[in-house]
Amino acid sequence: MNRTRLLMIGALALALGAIVSLIVFKKLQGGASSSNEPGADVIVAADDIQVGARIGEHDVRTVRYPASALPPGFYSKRSQVMGLGVILPITKGEFILPSKLAPENAGSGLPSLIPRGMRAVSVRVNEVVSVAGFVGPGTRVDILLTGTPNGSAESQTTTVLQNVAVIASGHTLERNAAGDAQNTPVITLLVSPDDAERLTLASSEGHIQLALRNPLDTQQDEVTAANAKGLYKGGTPVAPPPRVHVRPVKQQKTEQPPPTPSVLNVEVYKGEKRTVVPLPEQSGEDPK
Repeated sequence: MNRTRLLMIGALALALGAIVSLIVFKKLQGGASSSNEPGADVIVAADDIQVGARIGEHDVRTVRYPASALPPGFYSKRSQVMGLGVILPITKGEFILPSKLAPENAGSGLPSLIPRGMRAVSVRVNEVVSVAGFVGPGTRVDILLTGTPNGSAESQTTTVLQNVAVIASGHTLERNAAGDAQNTPVITLLVSPDDAERLTLASSEGHIQLALRNPLDTQQDEVTAANAKGLYKGGTPVAPPPRVHVRPVKQQKTEQPPPTPSVLNVEVYKGEKRTVVPLPEQSGEDPK
């Protein structure tokens, strides 16, 4: 009896094992058939490529990917990217895409980072002007000018430009990944041709100060010029107004007028004739 049970259990285990093996085989066969999707050659970065660099043979390699996994606009031949300048940092293994490269014949380095219709203008700075060295590529700043306007004897500070992009700090074209401060004598700003004239004039008219902005804060604020009169009055600090002590006024009690005496009406009947005689009410006084 025990031998028969063991044989039945063994046969059942073999049947379950065969069913599981068949299911696994079919899944593997389906995965192999899906991996037979036609692939395509794509150009990726062989190493990290810095901003402003010109792509060479050693910077890229060809990799084959499934066609459904490739991004739009990818390059499939090395000749398509050779000699183009890099305007955004590219990491190792990343796809080489047109959005990260300068147009053809745009060159490399700083000129390739300047969009059409814009200009790059450099200003001389120090540790204070560059906000302790935290003004670097990729940040945005406001330009403040302190000087003496024509016909005025006092200095004033005004905001010349707002939300200006910094594209270079010295000879560095990309931001420091560690976020450390880097003091450089020159900051290069990206401005329009009109703003380039204003910035150049401001550099020669007075002292320039950079105000660092949050990159998400792109609002143009209405800022009025500040001068000494706005800080002081008559050359001396504004004194607070004197305090005035107000005494409370006591309310005087007013005498209430005596109440109007009420009138009693007395009805007098003479036969069928009715007469009403008014009599004043006496309050607590005995009649004399």
